[in-house]
Amino acid sequence: MITAADILEEFQQNLIADGKSPKTVASYTCDVRSFLNWLEERGVGFDGGLTRLHVTAYRRHLIEAGYEANTVNKKINSLRCFNLFLIETGAASEIVVHPKKDRAKVALGSEKQVEVFSEEEVERILFHAQDRTRCSARDALVMMMLLYTGVRVSELVSVRLQDVDFITLTLRVVGKGGKHREVPLRAEVAETVREYLGTERKESPHRGSQFLLLTQRAGRMDKNTVNRLLRKHGNRLGIEMKPHKFRHTFCTRLVRCGVPLSTVAMLAGHASVQTTARFYVNTSREEKMRAIELL
Repeated sequence: MITAADILEEFQQNLIADGKSPKTVASYTCDVRSFLNWLEERGVGFDGGLTRLHVTAYRRHLIEAGYEANTVNKKINSLRCFNLFLIETGAASEIVVHPKKDRAKVALGSEKQVEVFSEEEVERILFHAQDRTRCSARDALVMMMLLYTGVRVSELVSVRLQDVDFITLTLRVVGKGGKHREVPLRAEVAETVREYLGTERKESPHRGSQFLLLTQRAGRMDKNTVNRLLRKHGNRLGIEMKPHKFRHTFCTRLVRCGVPLSTVAMLAGHASVQTTARFYVNTSREEKMRAIELL
């Protein structure tokens, strides 16, 4: 007799065969495993017959357990994928997971607050990045790419030489789930790339690497190295510098400039505009309130 564990294993293999990234496979599999364990705790033996009651009861359980809306919605999306898989294999016959209906709503005013650099801090970081007596071309490039492209640190260390297009001044980014996006490069960022390629990187023992950012020991910079160099320069400036603080600053500055959330979402590689709004709508409100107080 087929067991829940067998179904989960088949689901995982199906995700892999479908070309999903390892992180996506792990995330979906973990979410479905938690759901199946929840059913088992309630004495429900799962044989593939997913029902609407299962979904609504599990959603209610997640909300009552205190999970944040974005976590609930991620789990609902995983169950939707599982539902489609069950239909494809003949174990289920109908769609019982409806994301638009089942997604948890974010209450007005509960949007997440984010930590960003002030404009004065941004200016100090940029002046520091231009000073080669205090900051190498490579470290300057790291800070400028984080500040002006909004890439995640995992995306930054994955940038290859071929991803930088000096003709169109664009950066090709491979984001979550293997999704690609293009981000425009400011002229000064492109110039720093050229400087790094013609000096420090050219002299590196790993200069034959396909990756843009190198270290003395490896042909690819890792996330820990990025965190260490940001901490080093942050200590010199008296500013706490973390990769995601740069990303939040990038998005916040765009919102402040009146860029539509849909455009900010595309540039940041967010899965939906709702993700962008959840993080940055409060920032926009605060800016508008400060503007009104100047009257």
